[in-house]
Amino acid sequence: MTGPVDGGLEDQVSPKTAAALRAAMTRLFEGRPQRTDGRLTKENLHKEAQVSRATMNRAHKILAEWDAHLAVHGKVTPGESKRDATIADLKKRLTAKTQECTLMEKKLKAAHTAIAALFHDNEALRRQLDKDVSTTVTPIRLRGPRQRR
Repeated sequence: MTGPVDGGLEDQVSPKTAAALRAAMTRLFEGRPQRTDGRLTKENLHKEAQVSRATMNRAHKILAEWDAHLAVHGKVTPGESKRDATIADLKKRLTAKTQECTLMEKKLKAAHTAIAALFHDNEALRRQLDKDVSTTVTPIRLRGPRQRR
């Protein structure tokens, strides 16, 4: 199982299988899966390479490279990174729009209050006008040439 190649790890698979696993690994890392959903799992690696799980498990050197890559880059695929960035952007925009709506709602309530106050003032002025009109109005007569003092 272990040997002198690359720190004691040696693949116990054929060169064809190793090439299939490496190609599958590359496709998964680049976000270009052909046979899986693209998640960075060993299950997807062997399916993408079209080899059995047991065969993949004998490719110790390739699996070590897989693990090293995931340790450095994480298990997030390029598609997932893009999706996460889109979600973050949408959350930011939603927060801004929510704040904008809250501000507009406050302005609307203030306008409603002002309009209601103006309405009541207008009603009071109309009542006052109706009350004042009921008193006697004396017309002003114009002075003509005959009505001089």
